[in-house]
Amino acid sequence: MKIDALAYQQKVRHIGKTLRYSLYVISHPLDGFWDLKHEKRGSVAAANIIIGMALLTNVLKLQFTSFIFMKVIWEYVNILKLILGFLAPIIIGCVANWGLTTLFNGKGTMKQIYMAIGYALTPYVIIQFPMIFISNLMTIEEGAFYYYINDFSIIWCGVLIMSAMMMIHDYSLSKAFVTMFATIVGMMLIIFVLLLFLSLVTDAAAYFISLYKEISFRFY
Repeated sequence: MKIDALAYQQKVRHIGKTLRYSLYVISHPLDGFWDLKHEKRGSVAAANIIIGMALLTNVLKLQFTSFIFMKVIWEYVNILKLILGFLAPIIIGCVANWGLTTLFNGKGTMKQIYMAIGYALTPYVIIQFPMIFISNLMTIEEGAFYYYINDFSIIWCGVLIMSAMMMIHDYSLSKAFVTMFATIVGMMLIIFVLLLFLSLVTDAAAYFISLYKEISFRFY
């Protein structure tokens, strides 16, 4: 039991250490992502926590952001769709990037790409989460400041993702730009194929259900 408890404490400390490392990554992106890959200073668990916090921030924005800056009609809000709409692009983006960079001689693994994306979302959490509550102290005249800060967090995340692509795959800046564009195109193709597959499955299911009802009606 003592050994298990000690191992658990060490695991928790390791997660805490790799989670704090995200603060270094966002301020030193090139060195940070290099060490994330080569020095093993990151962890999937920390990336999961950051992505989870970003998702929570995205949901809480709807509930607690001042109505001056965000008007929500809850009758049209589907939490499941909101969650999938946030997580699906991350997963699809990792798959598309890994597939394309394999063709473009990228050196990053799926695990490293996922961790990099997770760590790159840190500014989204540390900026937009407090802005949820700060928005309730602001007036409409201060709206430009609110939108500027939120837009800045998105741009910061974009810069971090670009830096991650350079360090994880050992790319130049120009090749990272091309790869990012190709990744976006790849994501669109994957989404198209998934929607097409879902449509075919739905149509097939509807056909077999109607066939079953027809057979049941004729024989029973």
